Amino acid sequence: MLKPLKLFPEVSPPFELKGSLFTLTVLHLRETDHEVIARYLIEKIRQAPGFFRNTPVVVDLEALIKTEAGVDFVSLFGLLRTQGLVPVGVRNGSPSLQAAAVLAGLPVLPDCRPSGAAKKLDKPQHPTPVRHSKIINQPVRSGQQIYAADGDLILLGAISAGAEVLADGNIHSYGPLRGRALAGVKGDTEARIFCQSLAAELVSIAGHYRIIEQLDEAERGKPVQLYLSEDRLIIEPLLR
Repeated sequence: MLKPLKLFPEVSPPFELKGSLFTLTVLHLRETDHEVIARYLIEKIRQAPGFFRNTPVVVDLEALIKTEAGVDFVSLFGLLRTQGLVPVGVRNGSPSLQAAAVLAGLPVLPDCRPSGAAKKLDKPQHPTPVRHSKIINQPVRSGQQIYAADGDLILLGAISAGAEVLADGNIHSYGPLRGRALAGVKGDTEARIFCQSLAAELVSIAGHYRIIEQLDEAERGKPVQLYLSEDRLIIEPLLR
C-alpha cells in the first residue's frame, strides 16, 4: 500500500501574527475645511518637526458625528504623509464618514466611547491601578530611548540632548533634563514631570507639549514640575 505523499515539508513558518500594544498619536478632527486643517497642521509641525517625524496617527471623527459636511480623506491623508505623519486608521464618527475613510484606503478602528452605564460602574468598582516604577541609574545618552510602560520613570542621571524618555505615568528627573520627556503617553492627563534642571528640547504630558523655544528664561535650568490644568501645560517651580 502506497504511503501518502508529503507535498509540503515541515519547516519553520516564515512569519507569526501576534497582538501587541503601541502608543499612537490621535488627531481629533473638529473641522472639515482642508485649507484650515493644512494651515494649522503645518504650523504645528513647524514648532517641533522632529517630534512628529514618522509618527503613526489615528484620526478621531467623534467631533464630526453631527456634521453634514463630508471629509476629503484622500487629501487629508496625503497632507498627513507630506508632513511626516503616518495615518494608520480612523475611529468613531458616523457610518458615512467611516465608509468614506475606508474608500480612501484606511481601516476603521474600534470606537473608544464608553457607554453611560460603563462610566457609572467604573468609578465605584475599579480602584486606581497600581503603578510600578522603572529606575534608571545611568545617564541617558543622545539617541537612546527609555520607556516605562504602565508606570513611572525615575531617572537618577542626566538626560542628554537627543535622548528621549517616555512613561505611561510620571517622570522624575534628578539630573539635567536636556532631551525629550513625554509623560502620560497613553493619555493619562494626571501624569506629571518633575525635574531638578529643565533644559528639555521638548516636554509633553498626554500629548500636550512645549518646545524649548517656548520656555521662559526663568524656567530654564530650574527645578520645576509640569502638569495639565484645563488642557494647558503648566510649568511651576518645585517647592523646597
